[in-house]
Amino acid sequence: MKLTRFEELEVWQKARELAHVVYQLTAHGQFSRDYGLRDQMRRAGVSIMANIAEGFSRKSNKEFSQFLFIAKSSAAELQSHAYVALDQAYIGKNDFDKLYDGLDHTSRMISNLIKHLRLPSTQ
Repeated sequence: MKLTRFEELEVWQKARELAHVVYQLTAHGQFSRDYGLRDQMRRAGVSIMANIAEGFSRKSNKEFSQFLFIAKSSAAELQSHAYVALDQAYIGKNDFDKLYDGLDHTSRMISNLIKHLRLPSTQ
């Protein structure tokens, strides 16, 4: 089965869910007033799904892989920011774990897709 739209990618769907979680976590209390951290986390969350979509649209495995590396980096950035949110008590340990684990899972999905795109048979 050949995918024709980025929305069909399971990894993009997961990234979309994570972006939603980030917006929910950053929308209330002190977190919502820490504009720098809030906005940086939101941008990183959106960047994951946006780079997956943009890379998919390039129709080249090499270019798609490059955008996936950027998406993977944004996931790591968001994981790092989550520590700041936890340390400032903007989020609790359960929310931190949910976000961090979701990002870790998505990052592994991205890595697997990169590996798949680099296989000789998919060139």
